[in-house]
Amino acid sequence: MTADLVVRNCTVVTPAGRTPDAGVAVEDGTITAVARGDRLPDAERVLDADGGVLAPGVVDCHIHNREPGLEYKEDWESATRAAAAGGVTTVVGMPNTDPVIDRPERLELKYERGEAGAHVDFQSYAVVTSENLEAIPDLDDAGVLGYKIFLGSTVGDVPPPTDGEILEAMERIGETGKRLGFHEENGEIIDYYTERFQADGRNDPIDHSHSRPVIAEQEAVERMVTFAAETDASIHMFHVSSGSAAEAVARGKERGVDVTAETTPHYLWFTEEVMHEKGNVARIQPPIRDADERERLWEVGIDGGAIDCVATDHAPHTPEEKKVDDPFGNTWEATSGFVGLETEVPVVLSFVDRGRLTLEEWVRRHSTRPAQVWGMYPEKGSLQIGTDADFTIVDPDEEWTLESSDELHSKNCVTPFVGESFVGKPTATVVRGEVVYEDGAVVGEPGYGTRVDVD
Repeated sequence: MTADLVVRNCTVVTPAGRTPDAGVAVEDGTITAVARGDRLPDAERVLDADGGVLAPGVVDCHIHNREPGLEYKEDWESATRAAAAGGVTTVVGMPNTDPVIDRPERLELKYERGEAGAHVDFQSYAVVTSENLEAIPDLDDAGVLGYKIFLGSTVGDVPPPTDGEILEAMERIGETGKRLGFHEENGEIIDYYTERFQADGRNDPIDHSHSRPVIAEQEAVERMVTFAAETDASIHMFHVSSGSAAEAVARGKERGVDVTAETTPHYLWFTEEVMHEKGNVARIQPPIRDADERERLWEVGIDGGAIDCVATDHAPHTPEEKKVDDPFGNTWEATSGFVGLETEVPVVLSFVDRGRLTLEEWVRRHSTRPAQVWGMYPEKGSLQIGTDADFTIVDPDEEWTLESSDELHSKNCVTPFVGESFVGKPTATVVRGEVVYEDGAVVGEPGYGTRVDVD
């Protein structure tokens, strides 16, 4: 037989281990063989991985693609162009757009825009507020991946439901079999300190960080775990930033609660000192924590297993919104968030190079587990025969520095990772058998990406 595509000359890595001098074969967008090089079939196209590593495609289950309504920041095309360049084959968009994704017709609009513009495969969450509890079953019927509640103030100012409404939402979502995720910060705590700091004239970037203390995150995790234990709901903690919050997740798992969690490359890489070095460029919510919290996040979250997934919270804003021209100016006038789709794989591969992770652990947290957590496995996140031929191919040894945000592909590219040095870089990205990135260029066409079907 002759395959459509064969990738040769690589080490194939899954959570179960690695196979050197191997490759994969693809026919009609699905995997037909994973084998040693001499056992692979002939193909219409051969992609030489040049001795690199081939992993199941990276799944980023937390991006803000900003469409619909905020396309001046980012859209499906530009976000997924960045994803392709970053070795990411599937992304999940957040619902705090304009309008917010809280009704089936708005979800359908987000899907339609994605089908028209995306370079890689995608899905979306729907938001739960006090106004749309009755829409939960209809959103499920419309194909939503999962649900999200914003417990504290963040970009978009989506108001949280009351605790009673959250309990009801958990019960309703439980009936759909889907998972409910949280922006887990106690809104009353962060609102109190924000108002107090502003009244006291505390306007430095680090003051924004300290206005959202660790206890606000930890308490929110503890409360939602308690609610999930009561309702038997499946819940997820987005962007866990601290060891204290990771410990709260671990306690929930020990209690038998179906709680999963993610962290981001920036929480594992930086400490709050970055606020003194790069100012509002690094402003994000929850904020980047101190060195002790970061180390406990590693120990409890990564080494101890409380954290299931790595995702980015990719959040583009214009340079004006980020106050790039005055990064140490009044922090309350700046916007939180920055891009991450093109730095996430290099950051995690750099941790592999340092010995903090193995390649197998990278694949598990960056591909397999997010696909499992959100119901996309094994079509995504695996290299099983008959599943989607999504591959992230990397050179784990390439040393490089992100010299400028101009090297990135998003519509707006502000990031504190400018100036940081890495070991490891994506060299090719394959989505359902189509090469969408190679030789330093995005070669896929907008609209090739498609919505991931979930049960």
